[in-house]
Amino acid sequence: MQAVRFTGTGRPAQVQEVPKPQPGPGQVVIRVGGAGVCHSDLHVMEEDLGFHGEFTLGHENAGWVAELGPGTTGFKEGDAVAVYGPWGCGHCHSCQLSTENYCENWAALGAFGGGLGFDGGMAEFMLVPSTRFLVPLGNVSPVNAAPLTDAALTPYHAIKRALPQITPDTTSVVLGVGGLGHMAVQLLRTLTSGRLIAGDVDTDKLIQAKALGADEVVNTADVTAAAEQIMKTVGPRGATFVLDCVGIQPTFDLGAKILGRNSIWTIAGLGGGHHDFHHGSTPYGCTVSIPYWGSRAELVEIIAMARLGRIHAEISQFPLDQAADVYVRLKAGQIKGRAVLTP
Repeated sequence: MQAVRFTGTGRPAQVQEVPKPQPGPGQVVIRVGGAGVCHSDLHVMEEDLGFHGEFTLGHENAGWVAELGPGTTGFKEGDAVAVYGPWGCGHCHSCQLSTENYCENWAALGAFGGGLGFDGGMAEFMLVPSTRFLVPLGNVSPVNAAPLTDAALTPYHAIKRALPQITPDTTSVVLGVGGLGHMAVQLLRTLTSGRLIAGDVDTDKLIQAKALGADEVVNTADVTAAAEQIMKTVGPRGATFVLDCVGIQPTFDLGAKILGRNSIWTIAGLGGGHHDFHHGSTPYGCTVSIPYWGSRAELVEIIAMARLGRIHAEISQFPLDQAADVYVRLKAGQIKGRAVLTP
């Protein structure tokens, strides 16, 4: 079967022929319907994250159950499912709470999940080691569901942590309206009733943010001008919740300028930005957080919102053999919403 492979740090993704996986006891093979293309894949290929062997890329996956291993129960062939991405040990305290994204034994596992050390879903078929990583899709198509497993789950996890602070008289700011950001705008619009501002350097993405529910949009190419524009809107209270979906130095700098007291600053993007955190570097009462992905239970909640039509991923579909070109376009900021590879 065809698969998009990580073959070493500093090398582009390669489309190769690999054997179809066979499920062992308790395992499941899914026929992949869609695999989301994420900026994290670029970090995997370009930075030394400790992945030394070759594996199939793709950590945002959904499809149909194709084959059950011996003793595997709870699903049947043909069931449409989303694949939960962070694969923990399954037995530590965090995993027992369904927060396998914070597995205590992650270092000993040798990988973070399918597409992140283990074989992922940019292939015709994918091996899933346990049914606990599968979430039924109902009426949501696998192609549309694939990005929800990260592009929606990651900001949802971040937003849920901040919900007690986000009251109707507060302002939330989303920086970066890409894969994560366009989902974050929808989630904040669905879950909260306060003012919502979205910022990006791309005019088309700002138009998209406005269509998805942002009250105001700001071009953030000039950090100082963007901060002044936002502060004119929010006043001395500042922003209560800033969700940085990019994480590069300009968005770090902008976030620091617009925070109010007793605020929450959450950095979900992996762009490599830095903030010199010390007394006085953020307003009093500000909580700074770097959450990772989301829990299995939260993915169930995400799929429920998608079933009800509350959220959707805006996608562009590409065949597997165009993966290398899609990554080039993603790096250049030319993908609107989320690209999805469809075997």
